[in-house]
Amino acid sequence: MTDDQPMLTLNDGRRMPQLGFGTYKIAQDAAQAAVRTALEVGYRLVDTAAIYANERGVGAGLEGRDDVWLTTKIWNDDQGHAAAKRALGDCLDRLGRARVDLLLIHWPCPDKHRFLDTWKAFIELREEGRARSIGVSNFRAQELELIVGETGVVPALNQVECHPTFQQRELRALHEELGICTQSWSPLGRARYFDDPVLSSIASETGQPAAAVVLRWHLQHKLSAIPKASGRAHMADNFAATRLALSEEQMVRIDAMDLGEDGRMGPDPADFC
Repeated sequence: MTDDQPMLTLNDGRRMPQLGFGTYKIAQDAAQAAVRTALEVGYRLVDTAAIYANERGVGAGLEGRDDVWLTTKIWNDDQGHAAAKRALGDCLDRLGRARVDLLLIHWPCPDKHRFLDTWKAFIELREEGRARSIGVSNFRAQELELIVGETGVVPALNQVECHPTFQQRELRALHEELGICTQSWSPLGRARYFDDPVLSSIASETGQPAAAVVLRWHLQHKLSAIPKASGRAHMADNFAATRLALSEEQMVRIDAMDLGEDGRMGPDPADFC
């Protein structure tokens, strides 16, 4: 894995690029070109999922590139021990890969009571070498504590909604205590607050786009982020975060944007499935 950009060391000892390229809502027929453009811009982490219905395109875009970290996720309908293992096989077939770098449980679906069995399957898949690292997505404290308590295996990463108006401070504190990497989805908050006076002023001070400012906030907080962009210009704006530095005072101003639960934009993991 290349070291020419910010990296994070996971609790299993593996090093992962801190800033990645998200492919949510990128269509199958556009995914190959989008991934190749992202690689040209400099990204070395690509995130997809079974439910995105673009794994074939993502895999085609990564053909011949073993230096790129690849993450995929098992969807809710495929939770359970045997189902999860079959589902990864289907993912690998679509991706054209023998293994993925990171495999995540997409949502806990607490009412289904299958995430623990799914996690046990993930542990086996890691031992088999089909998923080099394993983690979860959208897990709350109670789900994390249950799977760790029952198996003794701590997820390498929890991918959750996180951005300046929804900062997930309590969950991030638990992640730090357990040694779990926090990876932010919708790290730009769907660009809804780019005109906020705080971000506008910091963008002016740094001479960088608001997207780069927000992503740099993630990076300096030791968070991983996977912004999605469909065009080269937006990809480049986002990737500029790797070459930017915010002052402590600028970080504090962005920290003050937090709205707690009122800032949530996506589904609540408590009842989404």
